[in-house]
This record gives sequence, structure tokens and C-alpha cells, in this order.
Amino acid sequence: MAEDLDPDAPEPLYEQLAAILRADIDGKKVIGRLPTEADLMHQYGVSRGTVRRSIKILTDEGYVRISRGRGTFVVK
Repeated sequence: MAEDLDPDAPEPLYEQLAAILRADIDGKKVIGRLPTEADLMHQYGVSRGTVRRSIKILTDEGYVRISRGRGTFVVK
């Protein structure tokens, strides 16, 4: 939810969003496919760049994999 992101926090919004998504994956709130970029933008009130940077972090950490044309899928 948008209230989970704090624009005044020292951590950038993309790191905050990555942490939220990571916790949702670890807590089994998100399984299979992540919501689309547009859905995440709308749900959290952030830009596409913020969503993409968050997903890049999760990809680098091995939490998700991107399948072009199909979506972003949870790996762990």
C-alpha cells in the first residue's frame, strides 16, 4: 500500500518498494507472477522508473526473473 512508502525516509523509494515486495514474496503473499509495472505504479503511487529499479534489485538478488512478454515471476 502507498502508506508503506515514506518519501521522507533516508532510503530511496525504490529500495523501500523492493523491501516491501521481498517481504511479500518471503511471506508468500506474492507467488507465481508479480503484478504488472502499471499495477505496482498505481498501487504504490510511484513512477515506472521506481518500479523498474525495485524489480532490478529483486532480480539481482535472485527473488524474481523477468520473462519478456510474459511478466516477472517469483523464483524463491
